[in-house]
This record gives sequence, structure tokens and C-alpha cells, in this order.
Amino acid sequence: MTDERSSATRNDEHPRDDSDDTPSNTPSDDRDTNESNPTSGTTSQSLSPSLSLESFHDACQQAGRPVLTAGAVARALDRPHEEISEDLDTLTEQGALERLSVSTDPVVWYPSELEDLTDRERVVVFPKRREIIVDRPDQFTRAQLAQFAHLADGNGEEGYRYVVRPEDVWQAPHDSFDELKRTMRQALGQRSDQLEDWVESQWDRAHQFRLATHEEGYTVLEAKSPEVMGNVARQKLDEEHVHAPISETEDWVREGAEAAIKRILYEAGYPVQDHRELEAGEQLDIELGVSLRDYQQTWVDRFAEGGEGVFVGPPGSGKTVAAMGAMAHVGGETLVLVPSRDLARQWAEAIEEYTSLEPHQIGQYHGGQKNVRPVTIATYQIAGMDRHRSLFDDREWGLVVFDECQHVPSDVYRRSTHLQSRHRLGLSASPIREDDRQTEIFTLVGPPIGTDWQALFEAGFVAEPELEIRYVPWGDDEQSNAYASADGREKYRIAARNRGKVDDVRYLLSAHADSKALVFVDYLDQGRDLADALDVPFLSGETPHHERRRLLEEFRRDERDLLIVSRVGDEGIDLPTADLAIVASGLGGSRRQGTQRAGRTMRPAGGALVYVLATRGTREEDFARRQLQHLGRKGMTVREETIERDVDTGDGDRPADDDSGEPDATVDGDTAGDSDTATDG
Repeated sequence: MTDERSSATRNDEHPRDDSDDTPSNTPSDDRDTNESNPTSGTTSQSLSPSLSLESFHDACQQAGRPVLTAGAVARALDRPHEEISEDLDTLTEQGALERLSVSTDPVVWYPSELEDLTDRERVVVFPKRREIIVDRPDQFTRAQLAQFAHLADGNGEEGYRYVVRPEDVWQAPHDSFDELKRTMRQALGQRSDQLEDWVESQWDRAHQFRLATHEEGYTVLEAKSPEVMGNVARQKLDEEHVHAPISETEDWVREGAEAAIKRILYEAGYPVQDHRELEAGEQLDIELGVSLRDYQQTWVDRFAEGGEGVFVGPPGSGKTVAAMGAMAHVGGETLVLVPSRDLARQWAEAIEEYTSLEPHQIGQYHGGQKNVRPVTIATYQIAGMDRHRSLFDDREWGLVVFDECQHVPSDVYRRSTHLQSRHRLGLSASPIREDDRQTEIFTLVGPPIGTDWQALFEAGFVAEPELEIRYVPWGDDEQSNAYASADGREKYRIAARNRGKVDDVRYLLSAHADSKALVFVDYLDQGRDLADALDVPFLSGETPHHERRRLLEEFRRDERDLLIVSRVGDEGIDLPTADLAIVASGLGGSRRQGTQRAGRTMRPAGGALVYVLATRGTREEDFARRQLQHLGRKGMTVREETIERDVDTGDGDRPADDDSGEPDATVDGDTAGDSDTATDG
């Protein structure tokens, strides 16, 4: 740590001055939690009224070096030199410090075990930027930070970087700002007046408006004060959203305008609390046949508190099973909306397997069958069609589940959000949209509820895959020349279909001969070419549903170990035994698609490998880095490999820099990487 960083204040009566953005640095073992921490990694025994081993550690961190003179310790801790010298001698006698005479100064001291210093957790706060950098955070710190901050970069190389955004404060799981402030101080080990003031202002914004049900049955928008109603709501909303004022702090909401009101006020910086009392539908007794993991139970508990939310976690973290826990909590008829018919079938099978419901209580409504039951799984598209919507609108569902809810902002899917429901639950591994409209997901469905991905990796609940971008040369001069003369999207199409990738796919399949593999493509003709070259089936949207189901079942039963898959495999296909993914072409730089394709390989047990192929010297290189950038910030490392190959023979696979091994890739200043775990449930 550099000398400009001041040590954290641990006592509330001596707050730091946060008028600038000079970072504050604290070893979090000294958190002011008002509780003892029995799990502290270093024994902090106060050997005198003025100095402890932990205080010496603090002085070392402030000075930025592990070896200090008595004068340096005294200056760092603002204590008398004579008193510090006596205490250093005492610590040395007890074996906590080592003493050494050097030529440039009479005596220096250092910890007996320097490893204790280098392994200690450190927290640095940048109040003006609202960023928190944590070195070696423990589970407690990460759990506390996740309650009010967003993990923006978890690669761990330069520390974990958290950002406190307005929406993080708005969704904080606390009943009062005092509770939130206590959590912040526990996580940071200090108070930061400037950061706390900003968080309090955002907390207040999140509690200015709420939707409630009037005693006569219609919806009312309530404001905390006449000022905020007049200066915000009545400036932003019009007669399309509200009928008329009821009082200075109440407006009568038009039927069906609730979602639009929530979106408009959210965008104005005032999230609306939804406290409507809607019918829960017919009671439906549901018992979950499996035990939820601790983090899944936490998700369900947070959903139960607000009656809405989006479970955000890597594939394989069990979002589907957690959703069934939410169904059991609600105890009402449930509608599940999914992107595809295949996913509808998987949901029906999972509900029958993991809950007490009988097959006659579970229906599917899509192009293949149309049965409305107490629990109905339907596709977004069917649910949004005018000729089918009455079947859903006329039934008052107790819970609506939006699977793969990153689709909800699309116009065709947004129609389904008008369904009446007391509870709304979304599921997504990647609520990221390339049109930057992901905030609509949370206003139309609910706030995000999730878990630190790294915690799931470390606990073994989800496998952390290895990822590699491979820069492949052109397979022949004909394609290279065609690329040089092409324009726009045709350039990308030619690069994506580079025939040199066929050789690299063969090489990778040979190098991982014992793996079950999926090869993803974005172009049908490329998929057909690969299928012909490798003599394996190509699964696409053109594949009949019965044939698609047969191929997937054969893959699950280990009767097949390789499939070529088009974009239809990005969502809604459960391939629980895949451990190798090769992305031969992708949807530009779509971060969501990168997350989903990587996620098809990740499972609680075993390893997972993901290779992304990009044609050298083309925009595909940037697209590949962009696809995996989101995953890198989740804490995973991505390697980059440049392939040298004799295009006449297709032989060989030689990294451009054999001496350096497999260096980590840097993407836009961040170590690229990360991946999503396999399927939910």
C-alpha cells in the first residue's frame, strides 16, 4: 500500500474526513462490528494499553513495508516514541515480533511470521467513486459487501473491486438505514461519512413511492410527501398512467399501468415499492422434495420478503429448484413462462420430480400441447398472442415465473408482464442486454437477488471452467481474399465461417478425446459444414422437435459424446454431462451469449473447458474478448493462444510464443474470463 493511504478509523467518535477521494485502507480483522470475531485469522492480544500485534500490522500497512523502526510505528499510530519502544520490546519477548539491528538505523522490528501480514485481508474505500477494493476477502466480508455493493471485477489479481450503485442500495435487504449502515461498517471496518451520506440519500429515494391496493380494490400510487409527489410523480406521469389525484400524496392508477409507472419512476431515480394486495388464485399445496442449499434458501427468503425478484446466478447454481421453493412458499397456482417448447418440457419433468405435485396438476401450453392446469408452463410467444392471452388473463395466478427473463424487455415478451399476479419471479444467469435495457427486467419483474459467483466456485457448488480464446489463421487464401474485399456484415460472416476452424475443432476434439463436447455455431451453413466434416448430427431450429429430443436424450445417456449446436442451444437445453464447449462462431460480441454457452459445460463436479475460436487479424478477435469480458469480471481467468498452422496440410498446433506458456489474457484492462455453470436444478 502506498504512503498516501491513511489507516482506517475504527471508532465512530473519530470519523475520517472523506472530502476528497483519497482511499482509506483497513485490515478488516479490526472491523468495528460491536461483536467479537472468533474466526479472526490473527490472534490480537493487547499486551499493553497502547500497542497490540494488530496495531503493528496496521502501522506496516500504512507505511507500505513490513519492517519498521520504533519511530515509524510511533508516527503511524500517533503514539509517544518511548511508550512504543517499550511495547515493541514486550511483543518481541513474547515472540510476536522479531528484532534486528541494521547499519542504517539502531533497531527495526518485523512480524515473526511475515506470511501473516501478506495474507491478511485489506479493504480500501474510494468514497467519491463509490468503489471498494478488497484484497483476499473472506466469506464474511463478501457476504456483507454483497448486501449493498456489486462485484464489478472478481479476478482477484489486483483485489476484488466492488461498486456501490444506486440499485444496489435500493435492493438492500434491510428494514432500516441504520441496519444497512451497520452492515457497511462491519464489511468496511470503518465509517466513511461521504459514502454513508450518499447511501442514505439513495435509501431515502427508494422509500418515497409505493403502489398499494385501495380498500375499494383499485391501485393507488402513494408518495411520502406532497413535495415529492408534485415535483417528481406528477411531472413524469400523465393521464395515460393515472386517473386523478386522490389527495396531495395519492394518485389513482389506471388499470394495467403499474409496470409503466414503476419503469418511469425507476429511470427518474425513484424505485417504487410494490405493496399491492392482489388475489393469489386458488390455493395449491406444494411440498419441495429436496433440501435447498443455504444460499438458495436465502434467495427464497429475500423473494418472500418483497413478493418479487430475479434470481441471478451462474447456470448450475440451482435457480430452477430455488424457484420451486418460491412456489412452495406462495402456495398458489403458478404460471411459468419460458423461451422454448423444450424448456417447457424440462420444467414439467423437474416439477414432477422435485415437488409433491402429480402429473395431472402440471400442464404445458405451446405449439405441441395446450393444457392449462394449476401449474402451467407456457412459452413467451404463445402467452403474448391475442388469441391465447385470455386463457392467462382470466386466471388469477398466485405466482408468475419468468425463466431466462433477459427476454422480458423485448416487445413480444413484454406483453406477458401484464399478467395479474401477487408474486413475480425471474430467473437468469445473464440479465445483460446489448441494448442496455436490462434495468427494465428489474422494473417489470423485480429486483435482482443473487450470490457471489466466486463463493459458489470455492464451495464446490458450481464448477469453475477454464476458458481460452484461440486465434486461428485462415484455412485458405480464397477466404482471406474474400474477407479483404467484403464489407460490413459479410466480413464478419466470412471470418466466422473460416475453414481453418474445422482443423482446430478436430485438434481440440482429439486433444480432449475423453470429453463430451458441444460445438456452437451461429450460422446454419457453418454448422452443416462441421457436421459433414466430423460426421456428427447438427442440432438447429430446423431440427424437428422429436429428433431434437432423441439426440439430447442420447447425449445425456452417454450414447453420444459430440453435437454441433446452433443458437437454439444458447437457452433452454439441459445438457448435464457436457464438459467441453467449442464456440466456432458467435453473435458478435454478445456478453449474454458468451455466458450462456460457457454455462452449458459447468456442473458441481468435474472440470469444464471452453474454447472460443476467432479468425486472426479480423474483428472476431475483439468480439471474442468482449464475449468473455463479463465472465472475467466474475473472477475467472481466460487464456489467449495464437495458432500457427500449415494451411496446406492442417497439421500442427503451435502457440506463437511457446516460451511463455499460456499467459493470462487482458481484456480492456481486466483479466478476461469467467464462466457460467451448467443447467439449473
